[in-house]
Amino acid sequence: MPRDLSRPTPLPTSRTAPGARPTLLLTGGSGVLGRALIDELAPDHDLLCLRRSRSLGDPRVREIEGDLLAPRLGLSPRAWYELALRVDVVVHSAAATNWQMAPEEIARTNILGTDTMLDLAARADAPLYLVSTAFVANTPSEEDRERFPGAAAYLDSKARAEQLLRESAVPGAIVRPSVVMGDSVTGRIAGQQGLTKTIGAMVLGQVPVLPGAPEARIDMVPQDYVSRAIGDLVRGGVGGGEYWLTAGKEAVELREIADTCADFAARLGLPRPQRPRLIPVEAVHRLLLPMLEGTALSGSVRQRFRYYAELLLVFQSELPFDSSLGGPHCGTRPTHGDIRDALVRNLESWADDRAARPAPRRRRAAQTPTEVAS
Repeated sequence: MPRDLSRPTPLPTSRTAPGARPTLLLTGGSGVLGRALIDELAPDHDLLCLRRSRSLGDPRVREIEGDLLAPRLGLSPRAWYELALRVDVVVHSAAATNWQMAPEEIARTNILGTDTMLDLAARADAPLYLVSTAFVANTPSEEDRERFPGAAAYLDSKARAEQLLRESAVPGAIVRPSVVMGDSVTGRIAGQQGLTKTIGAMVLGQVPVLPGAPEARIDMVPQDYVSRAIGDLVRGGVGGGEYWLTAGKEAVELREIADTCADFAARLGLPRPQRPRLIPVEAVHRLLLPMLEGTALSGSVRQRFRYYAELLLVFQSELPFDSSLGGPHCGTRPTHGDIRDALVRNLESWADDRAARPAPRRRRAAQTPTEVAS
């Protein structure tokens, strides 16, 4: 994996008056990481959050309604000018992460959105902290691009967004989280991400097959570790570098995740699911996906497997990432045990959410396990 464990570069002296709280503009505040960043940054900053339509409903932030892809965010020239005068720091966390979108829309959102925020940061004379992804280290093959164009567009657009920051004169830093889990203590997460859906389905025994070798590592980090690292970089005035917010050598293996989900199912009183059959990645394209197209399996089952294949072909790795966590101004590095414990907390939160959902109108007999999409 790339080795670019940057040393912090100090920013020029802040233009904020001594003792005043700096004003920080956050994009993506409604997302999984965005919610955690509000918790982390609100105590030390006056937060402005860009939103397109629905309110965040958080009294700790002031909201600006705007369109990330519109010139000047869709603001009037005067409002754009006044915003630049107010902002001291920009954290750009918004991104298109739904791989079912058209690839050109994913690219447009992630590249043009970054370009717009760089323009604002330059006018504001403010540093910009760009939230990228550790998986830019995984270059999609031509076969990956053909079968999974959304995932490929996501990785390509994130790499291009990073390049825009490097080519600009705007100070700041690139942060590269791996898979963001729920909180390490509560397990809570703002939305049902791919990881949450997958581990839930594994608990319910709905994943008989997974693409990946048993020893493949799934690098994932609780959201509070990621947000603390970003907060430390911002508070430390770090003005350059690229930071890997990853588990690294502490990452759990795919078989550990499967076994933890099976143990948790037993805790819930559910039938203990068998460990999914793990198919080496090189066989997924060559054998498994073509075979699925010719089977009598339902469309929903085939679609679910393709979803897991797309996630794991991007997110798993035989070799560990490097990690900047625990370095200067970069939070704390979780141990292997910390991540295992956080996975259990995430499962507990998933189970609580599932139990709180309204019962379906039609149910099978009570003695028959009900399979509910997680």
